[in-house]
Amino acid sequence: MMRLRIIIMLLMILVAVLSFSSQALADTLELPGIPTSDEPGDVGSTITILVLLTLLSLAPSIVILMTSFTRIVIVLGFVRTALATQQMPPNQVLIGLALFMTLFIMAPTITEINETALQPFLAGEIEQQEAIDLSILPMKKFMAKHTREKDLLLFLNYSKAERPTSYADIPLTTLVPAFAISELKTAFQMGFMIFIPFLVIDMVVSSVLMAMGMMMLPPVMISLPFKILLFILVDGWYLVVKSLLFSYGT
Repeated sequence: MMRLRIIIMLLMILVAVLSFSSQALADTLELPGIPTSDEPGDVGSTITILVLLTLLSLAPSIVILMTSFTRIVIVLGFVRTALATQQMPPNQVLIGLALFMTLFIMAPTITEINETALQPFLAGEIEQQEAIDLSILPMKKFMAKHTREKDLLLFLNYSKAERPTSYADIPLTTLVPAFAISELKTAFQMGFMIFIPFLVIDMVVSSVLMAMGMMMLPPVMISLPFKILLFILVDGWYLVVKSLLFSYGT
């Protein structure tokens, strides 16, 4: 009870400090680029800033759902679960590896976006809207290549949209969820194949312990070293990463 009161008091002090600080900053500083008048141009600038802040907050979701990150991090999670090593490797290591592998796999797409959209826009050769449209095309090409037709038709039929003639005609609101569930299915298929050899080891160890009458000894305790040994002997991390890379084509 005393600990709860201390936490409540700390929260009240923190809120008071933040309120005082924000009020003091508002009185002494004038934030640049955020107009407060009712002029149409100023209102448009304010809306643009709000849209940009919204896009920044959605950036993690965009990275997860529109790139190879989903498949990679799920497969790596299956590897850790199949090994039954609890928190080894830690989540930070798995997510960091997934991020760098995502950058490696998405490098051709990112390069195409840079050459066709970003650099011409920075050079003043194209307008902002044209740059956005050109940057979306490589992402659509990547997602459409790795999206199953069945998943894409599910969302097209639900929205009662016409069948597109090319990947450029597929709306993002349809392509992104279709790509996401395709990635989930592929990741779970790869995870199932990873689980099989470790499941065999668990079954063999359990059978041996039952035959020896050691029913009170947890099979996981005995099978864990054999799983790790098998994973090391076959160079498991190399095979897993290789399978992930080749699943997106050479």
